Amino acid sequence: MAFRSQPFDLSRRRLIGLLAGGAALSAAGWSSAKPMLVNKCRVAIPAGLIDSPWLQQAWAGIDPAQLWDCHVHLAGIGDGGSGIVVGPQLSSVLHPLHYAQRLFYMNAGCAHDAPGKVDQAYVARLLNLCDAMPEGFKVMLFAFERFHDGKGDAHPEHSAFYVPNAWAAKLARDFPARFEWVASLHPYPATAADDLKLAIANGARAVKWLPAAMGMDPSDAKCDAFYRVLAESGSPLIVHCGEEKAVKGSDTQAFGNPLRLRRALDAGVKVVVAHCASLGDDLDDDGKARSSFDLFLKLMTEPRAKGLLYGDISAITQRNRKPALIRSLLERSDLHDRLLHGSDYPLPGIVPLTSTSALARAGLLPKAAISDLDILRQHNPLLFDFTLKRLLNWQGHSFSPAVFHTRRLFAVSHA
Repeated sequence: MAFRSQPFDLSRRRLIGLLAGGAALSAAGWSSAKPMLVNKCRVAIPAGLIDSPWLQQAWAGIDPAQLWDCHVHLAGIGDGGSGIVVGPQLSSVLHPLHYAQRLFYMNAGCAHDAPGKVDQAYVARLLNLCDAMPEGFKVMLFAFERFHDGKGDAHPEHSAFYVPNAWAAKLARDFPARFEWVASLHPYPATAADDLKLAIANGARAVKWLPAAMGMDPSDAKCDAFYRVLAESGSPLIVHCGEEKAVKGSDTQAFGNPLRLRRALDAGVKVVVAHCASLGDDLDDDGKARSSFDLFLKLMTEPRAKGLLYGDISAITQRNRKPALIRSLLERSDLHDRLLHGSDYPLPGIVPLTSTSALARAGLLPKAAISDLDILRQHNPLLFDFTLKRLLNWQGHSFSPAVFHTRRLFAVSHA
């Protein structure tokens, strides 16, 4: 599908207006960022950049057919029949920080303001990015469930946004060479297990949960029927753990504690901890607060986790993650066959979120690669994120190719 980036004037003006006082960036931990840094949504990668030695180095040892970006978000405003619903916290200026975040997301996805074409523009841009990648590369598109209460009833008023399973499934059917899809289902409703079976039958490669925003407690017995279907099918469960900043459902942050995943592991479910729980703190077994990342590492060592527990490395290079965390993951080569590449797209396209210069100053990135990476991000955030993570290095330690050969986990249930 051909795509020409459309002007993003209206959203850009709104965004700059919101950020004029610096409040939104400061609240997000970006106080030193420049408010004018927005994605320029350029199209074709410059010919000279394609031959960059850094890009050549990134693809060394990688089989593109085994590279499925396992953490890609769908976004939009619900036009064009997608069924996407944007909640008030993201669509109203009464919630200025979250409103600004939404504008950043849409700019990062190069979705323009043409009436009736925003959702299609987001998809077209994503296809354009994928077409610049080698044949065989795919992205896994996330549906996103609404917030539910303890009885399993949906509450749109507490839901930041909603992306229907049907929309993600349709895109995977329409563009099978580039897209796979990930269902999002709440485990509490009486029909949850049957709905999950139907989603798997319709090609869902995994299930995505964000407990803090969706309202499910992974340690609750109400999840057991859902877990049985996941275990029997071999379909992985991708769960956001640690602090959640992007969206808010209710006062349920504790549901993101990695240790609450023990119940799923005991049921035989393959579990992927999104972002390796790399943000925030949770309570350990002794009741003391520890970093969610440390609890993730603790869970990885438990016998119940063997052959079942994984982590995706999406978002670990963002400014609000500590360099020490990246160093730890690079050094832990014993875990690399349990780590999975994910971009968290469209976030790599949000310019202030990731600083190549800061990573270089931390000794994690060659300074000579900064210029090529920064230019690459303007044209293809997916390729930028992949290349950045392939170039990460700490005292001779880098991510092994196994981290980027992600298809091995998600193709099992549909082999």
